Formats: sequence, C-alpha cells, structure tokens
Amino acid sequence: VRLVESGGGLVQAGDFLKLSCSTSEDYDTTYNMGWFRRIPGSEREFVAAVSWSGGRTLYGDSVKGRFTITRDGTKNVVYLQFNNVKPEDTGVYYCNVRVLSTDRNYWGQGTQVTVSS
Repeated sequence: VRLVESGGGLVQAGDFLKLSCSTSEDYDTTYNMGWFRRIPGSEREFVAAVSWSGGRTLYGDSVKGRFTITRDGTKNVVYLQFNNVKPEDTGVYYCNVRVLSTDRNYWGQGTQVTVSS
C-alpha cells in the first residue's frame, strides 16, 4: 500500500501550511483518510480524519479550530491545512487510511513539520 505525503517543511509561527497525501491503492471498498502526528517526546496522536464522502470530519482537541481536513473528488487525496501554526505543532505528520469493512489501517512514511517561534 502506497501513501505519499508532501508539503512538510520549516515555517514560522502564525504561518499557513498545507499537507497533502495521495494513495494509489485500490482498496476495493470505502475508506476514511486522516492524519496523525508524533510530537517529540510524545506518543503518536490523532489530528484529523475525513469520511469517505468528505462530508464528515473529526479533529483532535489540540488542533480544533486551527486545522482543516479536506478530501478531493477522486477520494484518493487528503489535505491538512494549518492556520495559525504554533511551535507545539512541530512533529512528524502521518497520513492514515482506514478501510471501513476491515478496520485495517495503512500509514504513510511521515512528513516533518517544524515551526519556529
């Protein structure tokens, strides 16, 4: 399974950033897509998820109101938009696919986001 993330890098606090993740896999069924992150010294935490249709979204408490997750019309690309990024958002961001029929999860390699103050 191939998940390709892009858009990470070094930004300043308060900046805008947008990550993208695409999957070329044919899961033969519906799947949700989302993002998790691992902040230095912490366990991997949930950031956001979007349903198959794109109509339902869910956010972690630490990013609610600042991040926006969207999914394109092909269903194969998910975006995570950061508004008002903070130094505590620094970490590795992982794209996630969760196949609904099996509840199986797939992961990308991760993309580093570093926010300077």
